[in-house]
Amino acid sequence: MLIRSRDDGFVHPISSEITPRAVYEQRRQLLRLMATGAAGAALAGWAGREAMAQAQNSGGKLAPLPGAKSSVPGAQVMEKVTDYKDATTYNNFYEFGTDKADPARNAHTLKTRPWTVEVEGLVKKPGKYGIEDLLKLSAQEERVYRLRCVEGWSMVIPWVGYSLAELIKRVEPQGNAKYVEFVTLADPKTMPFVGSRVLDWPYAEGLRMDEAMHPLTLLTFGMYGEVLPNQNGAPVRIVVPWKYGFKSAKSIVKIRFVEKEPGTAWNKAAANEYGFYSNVNPEVDHPRWSQATERRIGEPGGLFAKRRKTLMFNGYEAQVGQLYAGMDLKKFY
Repeated sequence: MLIRSRDDGFVHPISSEITPRAVYEQRRQLLRLMATGAAGAALAGWAGREAMAQAQNSGGKLAPLPGAKSSVPGAQVMEKVTDYKDATTYNNFYEFGTDKADPARNAHTLKTRPWTVEVEGLVKKPGKYGIEDLLKLSAQEERVYRLRCVEGWSMVIPWVGYSLAELIKRVEPQGNAKYVEFVTLADPKTMPFVGSRVLDWPYAEGLRMDEAMHPLTLLTFGMYGEVLPNQNGAPVRIVVPWKYGFKSAKSIVKIRFVEKEPGTAWNKAAANEYGFYSNVNPEVDHPRWSQATERRIGEPGGLFAKRRKTLMFNGYEAQVGQLYAGMDLKKFY
C-alpha cells in the first residue's frame, strides 16, 4: 500500500491509526463480526455509501425544521453538501458504540421527549429549559458548515439552529464566568455503551467564554431541514465549525458556566493527544497521524479518495483567528 510522506499528509493503512487508542484496543465487536462473516458485508455497504453521488437532500422521515438563510459571516460554505445518508450513517457517538455505523444502528433507543436542559453555575438567571422553549428562544437559521474530524475525514453539513450567544445573553453570565461547560446525557438504559471504559461518563465538553459567544458557535436542533436524527445528537447539540468534531457536544442536558477550565472527555482520556482547544490546525499533527490533509466523506474512491489540504481553523480563520491572537497554538492545541 502506498503511504504518502508527511509533507503531503498520511494515508492511514489500518483503522487503528485513525482511531483513538482506547477504542482500537477494544476490538471485540469487530472480531465477532469477522468471525460471523458480517464484517465483509458491513465494509461493502460502507464503501457503497462512499461512492454515492453527493446531493443536498433530506431524509424525509423526521419532522421538518426549516431555517432562514443566515447572514453571519462564514455561515454559508459554498461547497458541495455531503449526502444525507452519509452524514447520518457515518458518525462518532460512543454512547451508542465505537464503530462508525453503530450510532445509526443503536440510537433508536434514545428518548428525546420530554427533554430539558439545565443552565447553572455563574449566571444571574439559572433555570431549566424544555426543548420546546429552546426551539422558540430565537429564530432558526440554516448554516452550511464544514465538519472536520480529528481522525482525518470531513463533511459539509447544513445545520439548523441559532447562535449559542442568544441563550447566553438570556441567562446573563456573571463577571467571573470564564468558560462554558456542556454535559451530555449518560443513560445506560437508552445508551448501551455508557459505562464502557472508553471514556469517563457523562461526556463533557467546554469552550472559553469568547468562543461560546462567537456568532458561528451554533446551538443546533436540526440538519438538512429536519430535526436532528438521534445518531447526530438529538434533540440539541452544539456545532463549533473551526474545531475538531468531538468538541461539538451532542444530546446536551446541562450548560454550566464556570470560572476554571473544565475537564473534557477526550482531554481527560488522553491529554497528550486531545487538547482543550482542539482547533483544526494542519500544522499541529496528532501524535499518531498527520493533520495536513483530510478525506471528504462521499467523494469517489472511499478510503482511497484523493485527499484535500486541511485549512487553518477549518477555513474559518478570517472569522475566528483573532480569538487566539498571540497564543502559541502548538502549546494550546
